Amino acid sequence: MPALLSPRLLLLPLTRAVLERRVESAGFSLPLTTPDVVQDVYFPPEWPGDPLPMFPALLAGLSAGQGEVDGTFIAVHRGNLTALGQLGVVGGVNEQGEQQIGYGLTPEARGRGYATEAVGALVAHLHAAGVLTVTAQTATSNPASSRVLQKLGFRLVGSGHSEEDGPLSRWAHT
Repeated sequence: MPALLSPRLLLLPLTRAVLERRVESAGFSLPLTTPDVVQDVYFPPEWPGDPLPMFPALLAGLSAGQGEVDGTFIAVHRGNLTALGQLGVVGGVNEQGEQQIGYGLTPEARGRGYATEAVGALVAHLHAAGVLTVTAQTATSNPASSRVLQKLGFRLVGSGHSEEDGPLSRWAHT
């Protein structure tokens, strides 16, 4: 899976090595292949935040020769090579050509436009790959996440509910 680029971020594929290292310890550096060269990327102790409990299942789901989690990226700051978050697809593309995404940033990275930049790059990548509609869900208690989607041209298409987040807003981008 190729890296995605935005003005301030590298979106690098989430690899088996990163998953294994993060399950073992918090706060580490690991050499990753960037578009031009292999460089050490720093993963702060807060990374990846809420998705951490899913990492053992992601590892278990990788086949023996599979080195990356399909459709999942690490958002890395281009200047200081620090992991700021994670984003990617949720499930596969449905019969209507819709693909759901999810995203999150470490607390220190929030409020600086990184989520808008990263999600924008992912949405462009998915549309270029033939996805007709990119969908997302945000907790109604998280207006900042809704603003990210609004800035990118997502439109509110419904509501829902989850055990973890409570009331949800459902969004779509065509």
